[in-house]
Amino acid sequence: MRITSTFRAAKRAPILQVLKSAVATAAAWLVASLVAQGQPPVFAAIAALLVVQPSVNQSLAKAIERSIGVILGVLIATAISLPLGQSTWVILLAILVAMLVAWALKMTAGTANQVAISAMLVLALGASSPEYALSRVVETLIGAAIGIIVNALIVPPVAVAPARDKLALLGGELAASLDRLADALERKQRPADIESLLIEVRLLRPMRDAADSAIAEGEESLTLNPRRSAHRDELAALRDLLGQLSPIVTQVIGMTRAFADHYDDTLAAEPTVRAIAEQLRRAAHDVRLAVRVADPEPEPLTSETPALTSALVVKPPASGHWILVGSLMEDLRRIREELGAG
Repeated sequence: MRITSTFRAAKRAPILQVLKSAVATAAAWLVASLVAQGQPPVFAAIAALLVVQPSVNQSLAKAIERSIGVILGVLIATAISLPLGQSTWVILLAILVAMLVAWALKMTAGTANQVAISAMLVLALGASSPEYALSRVVETLIGAAIGIIVNALIVPPVAVAPARDKLALLGGELAASLDRLADALERKQRPADIESLLIEVRLLRPMRDAADSAIAEGEESLTLNPRRSAHRDELAALRDLLGQLSPIVTQVIGMTRAFADHYDDTLAAEPTVRAIAEQLRRAAHDVRLAVRVADPEPEPLTSETPALTSALVVKPPASGHWILVGSLMEDLRRIREELGAG
């Protein structure tokens, strides 16, 4: 493992996100200074900095986490310091108690850390009166609220483009897998060719999962987002398209597996198999046609008319091939249904 991978991300955060965090932190410091005078508004600044997240919904969740953690940490620190004072061992005791309380309440790791940090800061800054504790809670709420407001008002992030890109990649690879299987049905294959075909088609599952995760992140980014009305329909269309492609992914993987299990060198001479190969190419065309809504720069198509418009009529296959042909025919029927050509 490279040492830099422990503290460097694969890509930079958007510069807009950095600027929004800076604006929220500065605004929280200034506002909290006016409301809670007498102490540097550290709690407000930290809350605002942490609350600016990649989506408005995540900002709200982080604000709740931060607020609960601070309130509990301040209460623990105040309860311990009032009878015991503010010496070093009291600070350590407060941290331990805060961690145990968070553990007992089954809090998330982020909230548990916030409880301990808040307790430590309250005592380390040298004040633990009820008035001071109340001021720190109010300060935190101000910072959290400003973080949410800034994230919602300054170009609130919408994660639709990554969902569109992942789905376009899935559709392109799915169509390519159909074409590869069609080519394999018509030509003699070496064992290495068949193994390569299986390896490539198995990539469809992680690509489908990546598209599903990207769409889920896009849906999450629209929650509480003022810009959601402009993107809701597009994201719904992408979710519907994924629902259409997912069963086809399963069918194509199964067809490729059946081909590998039942292959022999006489298969390419079977007229029925050649007819199925032609239908697979038509299905690949229709998949590309379906995913054009997700591709910002779709490749030109020879036709924008669905190709699976007529039924497949076949002759009885040779006795050695009827199992494979029957399996391919059933999977092809299901693909036709998903593409609306059944």
